[in-house]
Amino acid sequence: MSDYDLQRSHWVGQKLTQKLGPEYISTRSGGGGKLSYIEGWKVINIANEVFNHDGWSSSVVSLQQDYCDQLDPQGQRFNVGFSAIVRITLRSGAYHEDVGFGQMDNARGKGMAFDKARRFAGKQVCADNHEQCKKEAITDGLKRALRYFGNLTGNCVYDKNYTSEISKIKVQPVRAS
Repeated sequence: MSDYDLQRSHWVGQKLTQKLGPEYISTRSGGGGKLSYIEGWKVINIANEVFNHDGWSSSVVSLQQDYCDQLDPQGQRFNVGFSAIVRITLRSGAYHEDVGFGQMDNARGKGMAFDKARRFAGKQVCADNHEQCKKEAITDGLKRALRYFGNLTGNCVYDKNYTSEISKIKVQPVRAS
């Protein structure tokens, strides 16, 4: 390993131990209280900064529809769920993988259920609505796999003491570039 590679590896290791600033952490209600999370685009930007844009990759190991339950006899209401196993691989060959989940409950029709992720992301609706709930599962899996590399890639949001303290700090939100 060259001196540069050793220095770079040390720098990356140090960066990954740092915790996210409050501008990177979002909250939503759920599970009987507030849940902290990092948005997909934010953690991708962080991974690009730490590992370089060509220093990491993601792949979908598996993707499956877990359920599509019709809720009414007329076939107009559905609950749909997908799971995805996503692998993050670094240039060095190190990798982590985890499972993500995407769902929509009580949707008006299967198309609406599969369309959820794109609508909530504020983007144009794709013609193939089946892909949208899958996108949510893949993004969730990507975020969960990246967190195994360290605090800076999202692991710190699982620390209740940290998120409790960081939520008290008011900051301007980070904007997509």
